Amino acid sequence: MGILSWIILGLIAGGIAKFILPGRDPGGLIVTTLIGIAGSFVGGWLSSSLLNRPVTASFYDPATWIAAIAGAFVLLVGYRIVFGNSRD
Repeated sequence: MGILSWIILGLIAGGIAKFILPGRDPGGLIVTTLIGIAGSFVGGWLSSSLLNRPVTASFYDPATWIAAIAGAFVLLVGYRIVFGNSRD
């Protein structure tokens, strides 16, 4: 899977993670989208290095999607813990 595929996957994974964890984010839509992209990279890296499950096989592999969504979710939760739960 190329870098463009990971970015697209990150956009979708960020949207799904946002759907799972609703509410206002401190950074808004753009920051949430960037967190989704970063989460897909982190989830893919963790999946391949810690779980010994390479995710570079296919864009449609369920393990790739689960790793990307989990990574985006974890980063979104961490972002909310560090920067607060809502914008003022």
